[in-house]
Amino acid sequence: MQVLFKQTYNTQFFLTSLLVLISVLLLNSPGAEAMPSFSRQTGQACSVCHTQSFGPNLTPFGRDFKLGGYTMGGGTGTAAKLPALSGMVMGSFTNTQNPQAGLNSGNNPNNNFTFDQASLFYAGRVYGKVGALSQLTYDGYNDNLKMDNTDIRFADQLDLGDTPITYGISLNNNPTTQDLWNTTPAWGFPYTGSGVQPGIGAKPLIDGGIPLGSQVGGATAYTMINNLLYLEAGAYGSFSSNAQSTFGIAGVNRISLDGPAPYWRATLQQDWKGHYFSLGHYGMSANVVPGRDSTYGSNHYTDVAVDATYQYMANPRHIFETKTSYLYEDQKLSANQLAGTINSMGNTYLTSFKINTTYTFEQTYGVTFAYNRTTGSTDALLYSSDMYPLNKPNSQYYTAELVYVPFGKDHSYAYLMNLRTSLQYIGYSQFNGSSAGSQVNNTFMVNGWLAF
Repeated sequence: MQVLFKQTYNTQFFLTSLLVLISVLLLNSPGAEAMPSFSRQTGQACSVCHTQSFGPNLTPFGRDFKLGGYTMGGGTGTAAKLPALSGMVMGSFTNTQNPQAGLNSGNNPNNNFTFDQASLFYAGRVYGKVGALSQLTYDGYNDNLKMDNTDIRFADQLDLGDTPITYGISLNNNPTTQDLWNTTPAWGFPYTGSGVQPGIGAKPLIDGGIPLGSQVGGATAYTMINNLLYLEAGAYGSFSSNAQSTFGIAGVNRISLDGPAPYWRATLQQDWKGHYFSLGHYGMSANVVPGRDSTYGSNHYTDVAVDATYQYMANPRHIFETKTSYLYEDQKLSANQLAGTINSMGNTYLTSFKINTTYTFEQTYGVTFAYNRTTGSTDALLYSSDMYPLNKPNSQYYTAELVYVPFGKDHSYAYLMNLRTSLQYIGYSQFNGSSAGSQVNNTFMVNGWLAF
């Protein structure tokens, strides 16, 4: 066992060290020419679509590119004719204030180097007005291969009088993967993490409380009217158990939906002389059969959220952003009630509040401060004392992050290969219902993220 532990740990250390070494070589190599597929297709540097030149956070131009179905062209030469394939690797070093118990075999109780994931993407135009972002991921912590976030789109435009209208259809496998704003769970801050970092126990359904990614498939229809009003509606259904297995979902984690699960989104946006504002609402309603066992029926979740974004983009040397969301989840846990795993009559709730503010200099150096708070009903069975000392799901924490992105600009030596490095600190004032001792979960991480 000790030999196995050392071999596994050494492998993780080697892979993470290799990522760091590649990063150092790139920083000193003006000839690097590997190119992410979106940049090849459009002929644009990553900084045109991403506020920090790399990562999910989008500029107004980036949102328009996604709205249009990933099909925008503009690239020239041999590179633009290559297949729309890209790859990425992610690694990290994680330290917690106190050692942790219950980590996967092969990890230390503390101070872990981890190879977090490697992904292969199809990202770009498929044919005509159809485009896709599809991700196949190897999870280094759980040692499995899975079909990750996938968004396949058809999009087109028309003019109704003097009013431009963009409309389309998204087929995707994770609610909010198709969303344009970085306030929703799929692409919200923080953009990097580690499999060995502590995580709070209770989250709303759409926020990953019951992971839906790769377990469900849905279709939504959307429209953007006059670049002002965005509307979207659709529904999700669960894949079969065999399909979930094929997509990399372990049996104990599989769920099914009892009937279609509606999803909706409405947002107003305005870009005024470099000041971008958005105010929106999104939600989902779902009947979930836990563990695909329908003995006690299903639990019903209704998630409703409001969100807002402000971006100062008038001067790309100095970008300021604030993003926030508030989500309320109504829970009717009749399956838990019949199974005897809840004290109340089954009517409980969860709330989630998030806000983060970012300053980015020259789309290269970034600093972000974020605050998260989760609250909910008290229940001694649903939130048992072994994980929730006070039988409450409440958690509260802040995150501070420093980011360095050397590439992705027109003047970069290697602007078509990208690297994101970050230092991240998470401080808890409440963890799984308790303030006492919550600080033992405080976490420091060094993250490396390379795309090619």
